[in-house]
Amino acid sequence: MRSTNAPASRERRRRRLELAKGFYGARSKLFRTATEAVDRAMRLSTIHRKLRKRDFRQLWIARINAATRAEGVSYSRFMEGLIKAGVKLNRKVLSEIAIQDPAGFKTIVEIAKGQ
Repeated sequence: MRSTNAPASRERRRRRLELAKGFYGARSKLFRTATEAVDRAMRLSTIHRKLRKRDFRQLWIARINAATRAEGVSYSRFMEGLIKAGVKLNRKVLSEIAIQDPAGFKTIVEIAKGQ
């Protein structure tokens, strides 16, 4: 009688199909297709975790730029002024201030302009 290692093989396939749960059609049903889909999803999830950081930074810069231009100064001059003034606020916080507290942001812009 040949040995097939069936319980371990079944478990390995079950785990892989479990990861493919929620995928469309054959990608969640057929082992080989599901394996390829899961491999791709895992690879892209790693890449996209890095890209998400880049995307958010771009968003914050766009928001700050819009808010500073409304105050009559460009983003680059604003950031230069903040660095010279020794203001240690990151872009995430600056963009939130620009949205939530326009008067407070105007004060920060004045500080940056003064340098």
